[in-house]
Amino acid sequence: MSGRLLRWVCTGTAVGALLTATPPAYAAPDPDETDERPVSVLLTDLQDLYQKAEEATEKYNATEEKLKEQRAEVTRLNRGLAKARTSVRDSRGDAGRFARQQYQGTGTTEFSPYVRLLLARDPQQALDQGHVIGRVAAERAATVKRLVGGEKKAAELAATAKRAYESQVALAARQKKARDTVEGQLKDVEELLAALTPKQLAELAKAEESGTAEAQRKFMASGALGGPASAKAPSRRGNSALDYAVRQIGKPYKWGAEGPKSYDCSGLTSEAWAAAGKEIPRTSQEQWAELPHVPLRKLRPGDLIVYFPKATHIAMYLGDGMIIQAPRPGSKVKVSPIASNPILGAVRPDPASKAMRDYTPPKLPRGAREGSDAGVATARP
Repeated sequence: MSGRLLRWVCTGTAVGALLTATPPAYAAPDPDETDERPVSVLLTDLQDLYQKAEEATEKYNATEEKLKEQRAEVTRLNRGLAKARTSVRDSRGDAGRFARQQYQGTGTTEFSPYVRLLLARDPQQALDQGHVIGRVAAERAATVKRLVGGEKKAAELAATAKRAYESQVALAARQKKARDTVEGQLKDVEELLAALTPKQLAELAKAEESGTAEAQRKFMASGALGGPASAKAPSRRGNSALDYAVRQIGKPYKWGAEGPKSYDCSGLTSEAWAAAGKEIPRTSQEQWAELPHVPLRKLRPGDLIVYFPKATHIAMYLGDGMIIQAPRPGSKVKVSPIASNPILGAVRPDPASKAMRDYTPPKLPRGAREGSDAGVATARP
């Protein structure tokens, strides 16, 4: 029973629309196993479970980014080490050749430059030979110096590469631990949903939808967005990022995905702005911490709305109090009310850019607002 129900929940529709379609065939839960908590408590518990999962997910995403950087650093160091060792090998070959020449007496130092001057019939020729001898001596000295310096550099690079690799191994272990934590949290969500009857699922969806509508009504009535929201326009880059996000509507949410077939919340926002020519941090927490903050009353399309106290969810502002987001597992990229989740604040990737004068809001595809709006998790299935 549990497996069939969960596959439906996680691959079809989120909780907010579980019963908008014909229910799948599955065995009804055992009455003795049915969760008897009130719907309001169930919704709170479900959101709490998603919150725990999303905290673990953000740690995973951040570790994953660090691991990528560390792998690149290890590769760079290994390449440098290979070049240093090649240089040392060449220097050792040159030094060995000079040593053999010295031992065999076939080198240009068989006689000292002073003896050559005394025995030479042509003093000028002897002086010229002295310059040659000096250059050879300088070359040998440079070879020895290069060998010593190369060996020192190679040793330092080897030590640095070793430390970098050890750091990479530690990050990989941390990543696995974070992944296991996320999977454990999501399993708790699945177990809660699997224990509910179709009636409870319907009530849960209705409560979620009602809560979102009430939160949106209060938010818009508060005047937090300042003047007429429809009168605000994005920057050129913001418009490009928004256009990218609109074209992703309907694609599935997938934990850790950065497109083009699926996205998580910060994967959508980071890729949208990258498509507009502006690289921004990968995770929602980094986007909140590193991008310039902007007051909600000055929001313009293309800005990013950050949610929850720990900045664990993010969406793109569409305008008129609406956002484009990848809500959570089981959902799709969609248009939602800005107050779908508790707002932490907003950031603007291009604060120095001016708003467009000839802005036309994007045309939304059919069904852009269908499905659950709650983005209470950025977890991977």
